[in-house]
Amino acid sequence: MTDQRNNAINYPALAAPHIQLHGVVDDRMYDSFKQQLASAPGDGPLVVSITTLGGDPEMARAMGDSIRLLRDYTGRETLFLGKVAVYSAGATFMSAFPVDKRFLTTGSRLMIHERLMTSTVQLSGPLSTLPATLKAKLHEIQDSIRIQDEGFAHLVEGSKVTLDELKAKATENWYIEAEQALELGLILDVI
Repeated sequence: MTDQRNNAINYPALAAPHIQLHGVVDDRMYDSFKQQLASAPGDGPLVVSITTLGGDPEMARAMGDSIRLLRDYTGRETLFLGKVAVYSAGATFMSAFPVDKRFLTTGSRLMIHERLMTSTVQLSGPLSTLPATLKAKLHEIQDSIRIQDEGFAHLVEGSKVTLDELKAKATENWYIEAEQALELGLILDVI
């Protein structure tokens, strides 16, 4: 195992992230992300850190899209730094960064799971309209699975983990220690 204190010297930009996110991934985090992004320096690598137990995957995807667009349209290097806990929607956000731009601090953990849904289907009305209600809910579930799988594919792209492996482990909340994430190629390094 590498001495992480010495290893951090190799990545000085990670010492002072431009964008520091913590807490629940929600509208407030997205607002904070946008404000910090707007006030970040306009040149050099952009470092984004996050500590989260999870939250809204769509807000994570929205923040990730901003990072992707910045990278695609400006060519700017964007670096991800996960601290302590990068759970659920935090891992969704991490998937917006290429594997070779992802870092975790020593002792951090990832947690990856399937999207969750709690829903009640209310059937009421003429019998001929009820199949459409059920089909609409089925389409919602199917599309949510498709979006989830797209994110999973981005998360494992360039790593040693296959999409099928991730999908199998995600059904039971897959916790991954920082060193294991490194071994699996899900991140570039542990600092």
